[in-house]
Amino acid sequence: MPEIIDKLAWIYLKDKKILVTRTKGKDAWFMPGGKRIEGETDEHALVREVKEELNLDLILSSIRFYDTFQAQAYDKPSGTLVRLTCYTADFNGTPVPTNEIAAFDYFNYAQKEKTTPAGYLLFEDLKQKGLLS
Repeated sequence: MPEIIDKLAWIYLKDKKILVTRTKGKDAWFMPGGKRIEGETDEHALVREVKEELNLDLILSSIRFYDTFQAQAYDKPSGTLVRLTCYTADFNGTPVPTNEIAAFDYFNYAQKEKTTPAGYLLFEDLKQKGLLS
């Protein structure tokens, strides 16, 4: 049975582009988010991770499940999978990269190759639904 890394991602679209972040020391771009701490709900983990990464306050009551994508994990041995559970949410604040985040940007569909395998699946889904330019 393959190892599965369970991660959460926040999906924020603006002008048919998606907000992505790049971690210090990494080449690939990711959607903001991360892993749960033991006992955390998805929603609380997402609020914490987005605050840590972009200094934004997600509005807990606005968090909505989007979809789950599974693919080869970025920068991990072959056969290691990541399960990316994605949510949308409203927020307060202006994004500012903090802690481990080197930069953030807004990508269109043509930039999907700069993301991870799971990110690629998300980009495909958003494009198919007409949500990404």
